[in-house]
Amino acid sequence: MCRRKLKIGCLALATLVVTAVSASAQSNPRFGVWQMQSDAPPPSKNIMTYEPYGNGGMEITVASTNAGGQDNEWGYVTMFDGVFQAVRGQENSETAVEIIDDRSTRILNMRNGRVSQVIINTLSEDGNRIDNEYVRLDENGKITRVTHAVYNRIR
Repeated sequence: MCRRKLKIGCLALATLVVTAVSASAQSNPRFGVWQMQSDAPPPSKNIMTYEPYGNGGMEITVASTNAGGQDNEWGYVTMFDGVFQAVRGQENSETAVEIIDDRSTRILNMRNGRVSQVIINTLSEDGNRIDNEYVRLDENGKITRVTHAVYNRIR
């Protein structure tokens, strides 16, 4: 009888843990894998993976392959507090992310001690598309170029 109660208790605890992890993973609608729409010929691709990090944060990994077939991977973590964090896979790079509203974030990319790019990342209402507006800045903070990219959820 004791063993049966122990097994039932362990099963209930395991179910509770799985439910809590699933609820946490669903708390941020960006969690998942996203592929950039591109006109570039294969094997060119750009895939972002957003995963839970810590208590309310996110870990971002970007894996890309250029048209020549060369792979590159880099990433960072954020607590959405505007604090710069080191970017792994990119020397002398830091990134900070802050929330604008329930669907948009502002991403600041710093290279060699100066902000060189600001990205406005906006999640679609249906949660299956991310639009990024990339604003490039010169050493004086002047806008030099604005580009746009679309990422579609693949998982």
